[in-house]
Parts: sequence; structure tokens; C-alpha cells
Amino acid sequence: MTPFGDALRHLRKRKGVSQKEMAAAIGVSPAYLSALEHGKRGLPNFDFLQRVAGYFNIIWDEAEELFSTAGRSDPRIVVDTSGMKPEYTAFANDLAKLIRQLSPDVIREMQDILDTAKKRP
Repeated sequence: MTPFGDALRHLRKRKGVSQKEMAAAIGVSPAYLSALEHGKRGLPNFDFLQRVAGYFNIIWDEAEELFSTAGRSDPRIVVDTSGMKPEYTAFANDLAKLIRQLSPDVIREMQDILDTAKKRP
């Protein structure tokens, strides 16, 4: 599951709507909605995100958070290390091979490191 899939499912459950009901209302198939929630589809387009926000009549802040979450939810991410030092490419490849084996605690630690790096100028 992706962060977006999790957020979408949470929003749908909070509003008490089935996948079938939501899919019919926003003009997609229930299979597509299920695939999004389970992380088996790529990023949804902006039109889809607007339809979801409109369907649930969510406030701008919540919609913005949903859009941001969607942008961080591509289940098939590509890391381009061309032009970087060899150790960057090795790190990206090692991460790709081992990510499924990492514990949630290790993922949180790595996310903390990334969050700290984002804050640096």
C-alpha cells in the first residue's frame, strides 16, 4: 500500500463510503480504486485528485495534504544517479534490493535522516 492508498482508504472509511459507491460517483471503476488503495497503480492524475476532493467536500488544507501525499506515493520510483559519485549509485541499488527486508524502525530512522536533510539549506 502507498501513503496515498492508505490516505484514500482512511478518508473513504471515515465518510462511510464503499469503493463501489465512490467509484461510481467519481467516474472510475471499482477495480481502479482498489488498485490505487493497494498500491498497484501509479500516481493518480490531478483531475482524479480534484474529483476525490470534490466528492468528499474536503477543506483546502486537507485536499492539499491529500495531493501532497499522492505526489509521494509512486510505488515504482526511479532514482537517477547518473553523474553522481559511484557510492550514490551503489547506495540506491542496495536500498532497492533491501527495502522489503528493512524493519519499520529502520525505515523511521532513515526517514528522520531524510527529514533532517530536507531542512538544511
